[in-house]
Parts: sequence; C-alpha cells; structure tokens
Amino acid sequence: MERRIDRSMFSVFPVLLALAWTTPALAANLPQDGDAVRGGGRPGCDHIDAKACVEQAIDAMGGQQKLTNIRSASYETIGHALMPEQSYRQQPFITAYERDKVTVDFDKQRLVRDVHITWPEADPHSSDLALTLIATPQGGVYQSKEGDSPCSLSDLDDTRDALALGPERLLLNAAAATDLHYAPSQWLRATPHSVVEFTWQGVPVKVLLNAYNHLPDALQRTRPFEDYWFVWGDVDQRIYFDNWHVVQGVVFPTNRIDQRNGMWYASTQLLDPVFNVAVDEKMFAMDAAVAAKSAQSKGWNRVFSDKQHVELAPGVELYQGAWNTTLIKQDDGVLVLEAPISSNYVQGILAKVRNDYPGVPIKGVLSTSDSWPHMAGVRQAVAEGVPVYVLDLNKPLLDHLVSAPHRLQPDALQANPKAAHWVVVGDRVEVGQGANRVVLYPLRGASTERQYMVYFPQYKLLYASDTLARNSDHSLYDPDLMYEVMQAVAREHLQVDTVYAMHEGPTPWVDVQRLVDQATSPTTGGKPAG
Repeated sequence: MERRIDRSMFSVFPVLLALAWTTPALAANLPQDGDAVRGGGRPGCDHIDAKACVEQAIDAMGGQQKLTNIRSASYETIGHALMPEQSYRQQPFITAYERDKVTVDFDKQRLVRDVHITWPEADPHSSDLALTLIATPQGGVYQSKEGDSPCSLSDLDDTRDALALGPERLLLNAAAATDLHYAPSQWLRATPHSVVEFTWQGVPVKVLLNAYNHLPDALQRTRPFEDYWFVWGDVDQRIYFDNWHVVQGVVFPTNRIDQRNGMWYASTQLLDPVFNVAVDEKMFAMDAAVAAKSAQSKGWNRVFSDKQHVELAPGVELYQGAWNTTLIKQDDGVLVLEAPISSNYVQGILAKVRNDYPGVPIKGVLSTSDSWPHMAGVRQAVAEGVPVYVLDLNKPLLDHLVSAPHRLQPDALQANPKAAHWVVVGDRVEVGQGANRVVLYPLRGASTERQYMVYFPQYKLLYASDTLARNSDHSLYDPDLMYEVMQAVAREHLQVDTVYAMHEGPTPWVDVQRLVDQATSPTTGGKPAG
C-alpha cells in the first residue's frame, strides 16, 4: 500500500514544539540511565536465581532452541560514528558514515564484512573507502586488489564481540557462564531492569533485562580499547539494543547504539537480517600467515625508535617516523616537541634525552594539538614530572586525559599519580634564549583552532603541528590546513624558509606555498587564496 503524508499532521507541529520545550523539565523528574533501582530487588525476576532470569529472557527472544539454531546471520548495516579524535573544534563532533554487508558464521567462528566508509576529512573526490574484512577471533585480514594485509586489533575485538556478545549469542553465553550472578538493578529509559553479570574474556559483562518484556535492552562493561579509545584507559561502555523485529521466529534487535564514557559514540542499523543462509566458503578465504600477523600487532602501544634522524640545526634533532618528535637543546635544558602515541613511546623519548644529554634537565614537552595520537603520551610526561605546554583550548581535554583511570592496564601515571604541571599557551609564548629559542603561536583557524605552531627565529624554521602532510603524488593532504598556517604566518609577520610537521619532514616553504596556491586557486574549484 502506498504511504501518503497526512497534511493534517502539520497542524500539530506547534503543539509538538511546545512539548519539546518542556521535555527537559519532565526528563529531570525521571530516573536516568544507570541509576540504581531504590529498594533493590530484581524487577521482573523476583524469587528466581540469575540463570532462571536469563532463561526467561531467552524465552522472550523466542526460546532456547531458536537461538541455538542460529548458525549464521547475514544483513546489511548502515550507521555513523562520531570522530572526537578528528574533530578540529571538538563538540559537536564531525561524523563518519558506513554501510556494510555482513555475514557471520557462528558455527565456524568467523565473519566477512564488506565495508564502505564515507570519510568526512578526505580530499575532494576521495571520501569513499571500500574494503573487505575477513576475520576470526584469532586473526584477520583486509582484502583488496593488492592482496591481503593484517587487520587491526580493534577489528579482532569487534569480531569477537559479534560472535559472542551480539544478540544472537549473548544470552546463551550468559546462561552457560559458571560465574553468572545478579548485579544491582538499574533504570534504563525510565524502566526498571534486572542486571545479570558474567565474565567474558576476563572482563565482567552486565546484561540489563527489561522488567516487563524481559528482553535484553543493553550490555555494559568497562574495558580498554584498541582504537581511538586506547588513550582513555578504562572505558565505560553501554551498548543499547533497540528496534526489535521478529526475524524467523526470533525477537531480534536491529539497532545498536554504542555509548562510551557517557558519549553517544555510534549507531548502527541492521537491514534485512536473515538467519541460516548458505555460507559460501570462498567468502572466507584469506592468507593464514597474514591473518596471524594481525594478532601479533602491538596496536597503538608503540615504542620509540631513533633510527630515522635528521639534524635540522645544531642542537635541533628530528626523529622521524609515523609521528615525528623533535629534541631542542637550549642553554638551560632540553625541550621535547610532541608526546605522541602512547606512554611507552614517550618513555623512550625521555630516556633518549637523558642518555644523550646526561645531567641536563628536561625543561618541558610541547604538545601542539588535541588530536589523540599527538597527545596520547602526555600521561608519561606528567608521570615523570615534566612540564607540558598546552594550548588554552586543549587544557580541559588534557585534564580529563591525565585523570582517566588506567586500572586494567596500568601505566606509570596510574601506578604513581602526579598533578600535571601545565604551561598554558593562550597567546605568543617565548621559550628559551639563544640560537635555539622558540616561539609558540596559536593558529586559531577554523580547522586549526586547537593547534599551535613552533617557530625557530634563528633558522626561519617552522613546526606546523598537524597541518602538513603530502599524498603519494606529492600533493597536499587537506590543503585547507596549510592555507590557515599561511594566514597565521602572515598575521604574525614570520619569515619562514623551511616548514615541517608531525607527519612530514623539512620542506621548503616556497614549495608549500605553491601547492596551497594550486589547490585553492579558482581554476581548480577551490577557494580563492589570499
């Protein structure tokens, strides 16, 4: 039947608008998600033990036999994820979009995911990324025309979750757990829920069971992550299950909303789910040796290497890699430019300083950006009592970073807590004297609002934070960033011969100017330069 818009509904819009204004007041009187249910009890599960409560939930989904008989599942997904690590101005965050085709084989514990991502930060005409993930809990690959390459540790975590903690298997695994027990009851969406808890892969997992319909409305846990959330240590995660449909006799949630540390992080909608489709073995073919390498990865917990070394000037030493770090020897000590990636990485950097400059104090760490790979090692600098120069806009985020609990995988700051010694950069800041004097300048552009530059006046050398990167064809990645650097250089009347950045080595300034002009000229469809 054709659906038509009922125009009479537009007459209720003023009423709905008025109600919208009152919603916050009404919500304030309702219990919030995670609030304890007063008086305790086990809503919907009174007088039965935890296993019986889970079995009641299994019956609500269709019964033990129907869930057990789900041997495979196929569906499409459409969803979005917020990108706090990539958002130049923090909240509201920019968003990435994804549409996938997924086949999960529960019998043989494997999945294949054809991924299509729309990346908002990409250069023009390059925003779409397509790849295929094939994975088991033990390892996986990204498959492309060039062959197989190891997938990430985060992909392996997601694969394990899909196979064991998705709605198809969550209650079955809970019921089978030898340590299943009740946890304190909670409110969720203003509805009381009994909470059962069990351990999965060493992490306690809570399942919130609706008191009225007994369905599993959410999963909760506290765990470390292998993706962007790695830097935040022990992350509180709640995955909401919603938009329930009857699929081949199973009451099944087709919407999953991921909340991390209280932030609405991602939402995924399943489209046209089907169970027990024929599994094509060719879909799961992958290079086993390459897949094994994925599980051997150290993830983001990298270590510092001094193999790629460039002397930019006497006493100014650049150590290159995926994330560049510079040591600046001044008359009264050494500055470290950037504390990236991980505590382990920065521990190696600081050890390098002490080895090369014995007895010389480390004056400070210059942390120029809020992007998480740039600041992830700041916790180690704080743990070692080193002052950290931070942009004024980034201080609240860094306060949160150094206070984030890391009990599950303790680092040096967790083991020996210390207060941070921040040096806040809100305007021009001069550090040191002599030939290796540096001056810090906030950028303040629309895309560079949370970064500052480091200028070496003696050498007409500029460190441009996270703005300069070049594609394989030597064009600029995101020329808007360097466009704003050019504006800041002109504003501050700086004379620049050479520029470098977190991901790019020393580059003639005239070359960068030429590339920016090419990318932003009216003839290329960009914005006018100047």
